Amino acid sequence: MNPPLLVTCGLPYTNGPCHLGHLRTYVPADAYVRYMRRAGEEVVFVCGSDNHGTPIVVSAEEAGISPRALSEHYHRHFDETFQRMGVMFDRFGMTDDPATHRRTKAIVSELIKNGYVYKRIVHQAYCTKCKRFLPDRYVEGICPHCGTAARGDECDQGCGKHLEPGEIKDPVCKVCGTKAEFRDQEHYFFRLSEFRDFLLSFLDNVKGTINAKNYAIGWIKEDLHDWCITRTLEWGVKFPGRDDLVVYVWVDAPIGYIAFTEEWAEKAKKDWKRYWCGDNRVTHFIGGDIIYHHSIFWPALLRGAGYGVPHAIVASGMVKVDDHKFSKSRGYVVWTNDDYLDKGLPADYLRYYLLAYTSHTKELNFSWKVFGERINNEVVNIFGNFVYRTLFFAHKEFSGIPLRTVDPTIIAEIRKSLVNVDSLMRDYEFKGAVDAVMALAAFGNTYIQTNAPWKLIKTDREAAAKVIANCIQIVKAVAMLIEPVMPAKAQMCWTMLGYQDKLADHPVSEATEPVVETSLMSPTPLFTRIEEPQIAELEALLQKRVAEANRKMERIPVVSFEEFQKLDLRTGRVLAAEPVKKSNKLLKLQVDIGGETRQIVAGMQQFYKPDELVGRDVVVVTNLAPAKIFGVESNGMILAAGDTASLLTPFKPVEPGTKIR
Repeated sequence: MNPPLLVTCGLPYTNGPCHLGHLRTYVPADAYVRYMRRAGEEVVFVCGSDNHGTPIVVSAEEAGISPRALSEHYHRHFDETFQRMGVMFDRFGMTDDPATHRRTKAIVSELIKNGYVYKRIVHQAYCTKCKRFLPDRYVEGICPHCGTAARGDECDQGCGKHLEPGEIKDPVCKVCGTKAEFRDQEHYFFRLSEFRDFLLSFLDNVKGTINAKNYAIGWIKEDLHDWCITRTLEWGVKFPGRDDLVVYVWVDAPIGYIAFTEEWAEKAKKDWKRYWCGDNRVTHFIGGDIIYHHSIFWPALLRGAGYGVPHAIVASGMVKVDDHKFSKSRGYVVWTNDDYLDKGLPADYLRYYLLAYTSHTKELNFSWKVFGERINNEVVNIFGNFVYRTLFFAHKEFSGIPLRTVDPTIIAEIRKSLVNVDSLMRDYEFKGAVDAVMALAAFGNTYIQTNAPWKLIKTDREAAAKVIANCIQIVKAVAMLIEPVMPAKAQMCWTMLGYQDKLADHPVSEATEPVVETSLMSPTPLFTRIEEPQIAELEALLQKRVAEANRKMERIPVVSFEEFQKLDLRTGRVLAAEPVKKSNKLLKLQVDIGGETRQIVAGMQQFYKPDELVGRDVVVVTNLAPAKIFGVESNGMILAAGDTASLLTPFKPVEPGTKIR
């Protein structure tokens, strides 16, 4: 007998509202949970809001309220929004509640007891004006690995590496803008480096998506340093025995999964240890940007403290909006409430789009135009059309469902769909599963069109009844299979079939069981089309937001001509190009800048193939300080524009090394 299945989602951070990027994780997880329950599994679904860390403290200070008040505000927002989207957790907790504090202290104490935590003096950025140490988001500077602008805990704009306290170069206080200085402070470290062999074995066996494995393996093989697990903050879980330090947010946040399970178990009168100790089936649904934490830090912490490690890690691809990188600051964002639910659009339409647009691990490029086309052409024209024409004919001609034996070929087609959907859902191939359900609806459409019961009824009423009985069996099967994707519309269809209970309470295996003969009310269309004016209105709202964001971006500080003259800009010609090992963004280029060849590392692998760049004329900043990026030395910067790294090139041919004036 399988152990119970515990499913979690990466915790939403409580310093801003819910957007499309959040739903890329939560909707697939909810669909998976709904399906697995109806496939006979014992499933618990937990999540909660992530309440600690410097961004919340900074946001709370700006708003003039306490971090707890800010967290409670956004906690309610996310809880309500998820319910509006049909994402139904068994427990949605807060990491600042007592259960997470208790469990975090217990796990950290166990790590200390087992010899996996030690203290060390570090050089941490200190603001002389604010008179405080500057952890994480309180400080900005230059990444020591790739030389790009970075925040205190992560090189978010460049190589993506996690940064430990004291690693960032040229630190500046984010609050007051004062140049910070480094001062000594005592912190505690987790011996992550000791878990290298364990993590490689763990990743070799863990279930889930391949991106969650490969990305983490690359990091482990490249380097695995010990991890600083304390911060100088008042807000957070106090480190055992220290009143001046709190546990780093990426320690207590995943521990929240355990605490939320405990809170659920207490009410449900269950034993939470069944889900977390020993062999388990803990399955984490996460965004692609937090693979490092869930595939490396988290299993090592669990192992060190004597808990069971995750069974599966399911990582989603990133989100784009209209071919642009998802960006709140640049306006390329779709807010779940303001832009969608509050406009009266059905949650089920967005759920369908998120699950059916592309494979779960691939990039999702959201477009209002494509959204409208997918809903109208697939949901309305295939599924909705088949259901309505079937039930309308049954009501009109037979006043209900005619009781007839369903053809074996119809049952065989349904069974084939059941097997296909089950395999795809268990492999986290949600698009494939949705496609399989829609293929069954399309089969039904073709069947009713080919057999034309509206013609048969004129000459052979029994034959027409037989056709409709077959179609109704397909309608039942499609409704049962589509429920994890579109729960509200599936229930509506279930009710129109004459059932009075909840579809979600029925196992998917009942899809082949005969539909009970009953009278039917006159059906209403399951879906309505999204018309062009509505799409145009939504698109205009997005473009207005982008334009406003661009105007704000243009309000940048003015530099003097003397300051500009300090930059040495020259033309260059690319002589060779190759990918940087273990990076999916970087290319190593050899560039002729006139009498000298420079090696330059540039983040454009996703936009150009190496051979496309060879022979290209480019513009180079030649007097930047050398930097190491992914261990490769870079001596210069190639200039490019926009989210697609469009290269700046001379309008007329010039020799390499020509100075830009």
